[in-house]
Amino acid sequence: MNSFGTIFRLTSFGESHGKGVGGVIDGMPAGVEIDMDFIQKELNRRRPGQSSIVTPRKEGDKVEFLSGIFNGYSTGTPIGFVVYNENQHSSDYDNLREAYRPSHADYTYQQKYGYRDHRGGGRSSARETIARCVAGALAKLALRKLSVDIRAFTSQVGPIKLPKDYTHYDLNKIESNIVRCPDADTAEKMIELIADVKSEGDTIGGVITCVIKNVPVGLGDPVFNKLHADLGNAMLSINAVKGFEYGMGFDGVQYRGSEMNDVFIKKDGKVSTMTNHSGGIQGGISNGEDIYFRVAFKPIATILRDIRTLDYAGNEINLKAKGRHDPCVLPRAVPIVESMAAMVILDHYLLNKTRHMD
Repeated sequence: MNSFGTIFRLTSFGESHGKGVGGVIDGMPAGVEIDMDFIQKELNRRRPGQSSIVTPRKEGDKVEFLSGIFNGYSTGTPIGFVVYNENQHSSDYDNLREAYRPSHADYTYQQKYGYRDHRGGGRSSARETIARCVAGALAKLALRKLSVDIRAFTSQVGPIKLPKDYTHYDLNKIESNIVRCPDADTAEKMIELIADVKSEGDTIGGVITCVIKNVPVGLGDPVFNKLHADLGNAMLSINAVKGFEYGMGFDGVQYRGSEMNDVFIKKDGKVSTMTNHSGGIQGGISNGEDIYFRVAFKPIATILRDIRTLDYAGNEINLKAKGRHDPCVLPRAVPIVESMAAMVILDHYLLNKTRHMD
């Protein structure tokens, strides 16, 4: 399945070491001003080679739009785009031609399709997420009219995590450091840990927190298309993601209902809640409060040290990966999380407009 969304819908194509990565976006509302600088900035946040704690692969990641935009505005027709690959080192993967990397997609792809692209993982590479960032940037531009604000940040790397929840931090400081953490002291510790892990040829995981403000009330369905379920589906489709929780999540199990219930109050003439343990979603539908959730990323599977594995014939071999890889995906995954969230929110907003007449 290479398509995501119902009304606002992305179909992506491309591989890590192919000619490029791109997509077609259906359902983009007409008349949205297309800020090319903003879109490129979003891609720059995801691109490799941006700091010492990510892969050194050098890619410009310049997007070229092929359709659906005229005189700086969306036309309402399909938006086609492509980002050409510029800096592949395919020979770095020759030793993986007949080997299965542990915890990677090599074995499962081979068994499913009977054939695979061993160069950088082919379609299973996170380079596919370029298309998501382009679509997410366009969704953000459309959501500007609704004043919807989406911010994601690194809240944990290994055992190092922010000591307080998002309400205690200035989210405008997320981009002030290379790990994209809003707290400078915690960020420094995270960066040091990632650098140490990288020097050992190893990798490490962590958690990205996302906060969505000013979401209209009423987005989502009460049964199968719950808003939080679609957000979870979006996040779990990202490479290396192993977990998703929203609101109080798993921490909420230790409380009683009397402690967890979000009591309704009137605030500035509107219905609000005294607390937000629900994470802005109740009964699968947005309630107007901040939507917040956490996404857990595993340490990526490709490590630059000797590991035991099997080849196609079932023989035990000693494998050491080559090439340029991220020791921690979190800094580059922050804009991907935001992009998928933006796509879900815009899609549900457009779906909601088909359900009733104002």
